[in-house]
Amino acid sequence: MQKQDLVQLAQKLVQIRSVTGQEKELAQFIKDTMLAMGYDEAVIDEAGNVVGMIKGRGDFRILFDAHIDTVGPGAEADWTYDPFGGQVEGGRLYGRGAADMKGALAAMLCAGAQLVSQKDRLPCTVYISGTVSEEIAEGQCFELVLDRVQPDLVVIGEASELNLKIGQRGRAEILVTAKGKSAHSSNPELAVNAGEHLVDAIYGLRDVKLGQDPLLGEGIMVLTDLISRPYPGQSVIPYEAACTYDRRLLVGETEEGVLGELRDCLAKVAEKSPGLDIDVRIAEERHITYTGYSFTNKRFYPAWKLAEDHPYVRQALAVLQAGGLDPQITAYRFCTNGSASCGKRWIPTIGFGPGRENDAHIVNESISLADLEKAMIGYRALMTCAFNAKI
Repeated sequence: MQKQDLVQLAQKLVQIRSVTGQEKELAQFIKDTMLAMGYDEAVIDEAGNVVGMIKGRGDFRILFDAHIDTVGPGAEADWTYDPFGGQVEGGRLYGRGAADMKGALAAMLCAGAQLVSQKDRLPCTVYISGTVSEEIAEGQCFELVLDRVQPDLVVIGEASELNLKIGQRGRAEILVTAKGKSAHSSNPELAVNAGEHLVDAIYGLRDVKLGQDPLLGEGIMVLTDLISRPYPGQSVIPYEAACTYDRRLLVGETEEGVLGELRDCLAKVAEKSPGLDIDVRIAEERHITYTGYSFTNKRFYPAWKLAEDHPYVRQALAVLQAGGLDPQITAYRFCTNGSASCGKRWIPTIGFGPGRENDAHIVNESISLADLEKAMIGYRALMTCAFNAKI
């Protein structure tokens, strides 16, 4: 499997549209590609995830994951390159998903293909998953893959600039809703203004204390939207007003703990604002994948972190360095499927992938061809690493 094959595969992956909910064609292509490469098994599960397997001689199971859904291209007229053209220019591959994260998937697939003929010497069984719906529900469909594979180690292929990621902050989407009573705006004394009460709540929530982690950074809570009802309020005082917070989580934070802190803070606001009626909860909705698989997307995705001296971290760092790479140990700033593998299930998880974090979700998204080749070398090194006994 040469560099030319890698680039051509990455181009093909980009050329197949796979916005969240529309991954069917790409999933089938990946399955067919795995089987054509000689993988021992390739299946599509009930949610539409693709899982391929190369059986080694050991019982250690290592799972490489790349989500196959993308965000939409936005206004295609804003792109210099066709977002689904897979064009190569100046040593870079352009298109939606090139960096997030079809380039990484191509590198994984090609690394696996190089090992098919020598799997009798492969120290572990290698799995590669192409997961769906990650862009809207980090880790939720990935849990089906974890159930199937039951891996000892997970490698997330999200963009890491070829560094070794050993953690990430989690993410919670929090809805804050104020209830009131409508009246004509000429008679405000007859109303309970939900909009004003929401403003009181927003100011009060500024007092919430957020933690800090030396690796992951600060916990964050950012107001991202707000609305009143009825809207537009033409001479009507709102009976309800709501806002959304994006809360970035640190390791160990739970739904109960996060919501409890907010409610304690709002209780203090209520002492100064009679009649305050505020509800705080984690956002959730039903989501249906392209196969018809339905699940509740509860938007609380835990943080995770491995210690720098964890045996798998030390071994992964060593084999990547032996392969000619120079990774630094860092953490992701965004949320990944690792929220399921390590954040929920405590399965040791690391991240390694080509591309930069800020290359995702942008106009003229692209990835370096040189980094694609280095990622393939790195994945092959990790696949052939004789990781220590299960932990």
